[in-house]
Amino acid sequence: MLTDLARNWWVLALRGVAGILFGLAAFVWPSVTLAALVLVFGVYVFVDGIFAVVEGIRMRRLLDLWWLVVLEGVLGILLGVLTYRSPSTTALVLLSFVAAWSILTGLFELATAVRLRKLIQHEWLLIFAGIVSIVFGVLLIARPGPGELSLVYLIGAYALIFGILTLILSFRIRGLRETIRHAVTGAA
Repeated sequence: MLTDLARNWWVLALRGVAGILFGLAAFVWPSVTLAALVLVFGVYVFVDGIFAVVEGIRMRRLLDLWWLVVLEGVLGILLGVLTYRSPSTTALVLLSFVAAWSILTGLFELATAVRLRKLIQHEWLLIFAGIVSIVFGVLLIARPGPGELSLVYLIGAYALIFGILTLILSFRIRGLRETIRHAVTGAA
């Protein structure tokens, strides 16, 4: 059971790298227009959704509620498609999409962390990522009128923090491979 999770740590790592790259891009090119941000964000949530679906399916033998991770991924994929279907979406609608996605992602991450707490150490990283996601979504709802540049920096900071935390968690899970190997070798 734990072997599958540790063997597929790279899926979580890719998800973290995607978040880091998106976050860095937002800081490197802050003059990106809101329309371009909609397209970049659409790619990000679409790719993140695909990785979450793959991760959830691979975790189906480990977790009773594996479908929550799959559902998180499906929501990301749908939001990515929605952003491309309506590229002229206003800043307020984009803010609502981002806020809703962030809050739902955070809730699913918290639920997943609770389920994983008995299987892995440092599940607090996923809990923290979930809390960061929820706080980010709530802040977007509470302050819907930031300027375009502020929105770019806020989304970039969120993606960077989320990506770093997810990448750290993936390497912690990767470390389980040695523990499992020693347990299997010692038992034989």
